[in-house]
Amino acid sequence: MPGSDDTKSGALRFSSLEAYGWLAGSFQLVPRSKMSSSATPVPSTTPVQTMDSPLVPDSESTHSSEGGAHYDTRSLTASITDYPIHWGRRYHRYKEGAYLFPNDENEQVRLDEQHEILNRLHGRLFFAPLDPDSVLTVLDIGTGTGIWPIQLADSNALPNATITGVDLSAVQPDDVPSNVYFEIQDCADEDWVREPGSVDYCHVRFMAGSLTSYEDLIRTSRKYLRPGAGWLECHEIHPQPVSDDNTIPEGWAMRAWEEHLDYAATKALKPARPVRVAADIKTWMEEAGYVDIHEHISKIPLGPWPRDPRLKNIGGWWLANWLAGLQGFTYKLFGADGLRWSRDEIEVHLADVRKAALTKSVHSYQRHYVVYGRRPSKEED
Repeated sequence: MPGSDDTKSGALRFSSLEAYGWLAGSFQLVPRSKMSSSATPVPSTTPVQTMDSPLVPDSESTHSSEGGAHYDTRSLTASITDYPIHWGRRYHRYKEGAYLFPNDENEQVRLDEQHEILNRLHGRLFFAPLDPDSVLTVLDIGTGTGIWPIQLADSNALPNATITGVDLSAVQPDDVPSNVYFEIQDCADEDWVREPGSVDYCHVRFMAGSLTSYEDLIRTSRKYLRPGAGWLECHEIHPQPVSDDNTIPEGWAMRAWEEHLDYAATKALKPARPVRVAADIKTWMEEAGYVDIHEHISKIPLGPWPRDPRLKNIGGWWLANWLAGLQGFTYKLFGADGLRWSRDEIEVHLADVRKAALTKSVHSYQRHYVVYGRRPSKEED
């Protein structure tokens, strides 16, 4: 796992591709260095794995049990980019503590690889039924490295759209398509510094654990969406590992970790920032007055145990990516901000979790939710 961060030299650059690549055999991801405006658009024909589709384990699995010009809308001041370091990991400075996970180069690599894995799973960049000709304004909440807006622009799926990525950290690249912009902003604020009713499509991904109220984000988004035509689309993981064949043993360290994470986020952390929000998004959209709401749930295997070759590859890379992020997911919530464990206690627990994650006999997966809905017109409201 990574130690002290040195993003300028890149000496400790960490990649799940390098550290856990054996989990998925020959499955290839796009290196971060090539994830630029020249990236190949994601095809729209890849079949989608749904919750109704059974995941069949592979009885012969080898899964081991051992083991620039576009930045005129944001203010890059020294106070924003003077990032704090905690236990060797780097975190955001603007509204410090609002986001509990790292923003260093190691995490940026992991996030880009995570994006590519989800592209392989879904074969699309968005689910909402957007009209390519009429969508003019796209907002990406929690844009991270900016890879989603960049690939959306490159795909030319929405040729008339201006795409703006919003985040607390200024870690996005300078070389981006001419219709992509980035802003430093907190989506938890009620004022998004734009005209209400002006956004055609709002894309939200993996904000669980970052918000004191996901419901407020859904309500605020509605205010800024175009009446009758604006869509909100949320992507979230339900972090709890489950299995269809009851192979998760009692006291399994990987599930224990997730239960500790949930307790830390909802009980120990003040204010609470829940991580188990995915299954509630559809209800919150309904309560906020959205219409034409759709919920899509996919199974993402935690490891290369499925018999299906495509899911075997995706599962291997998902687990590798998860293991690469494990330390970053854990430090703040299990440490001083949450459970108040010592670093030694945390590292001992993480060693148990890593060992459990590589157990061949456990056929676990996580559920990935995509929920999208439309702001009604005045006549529909």
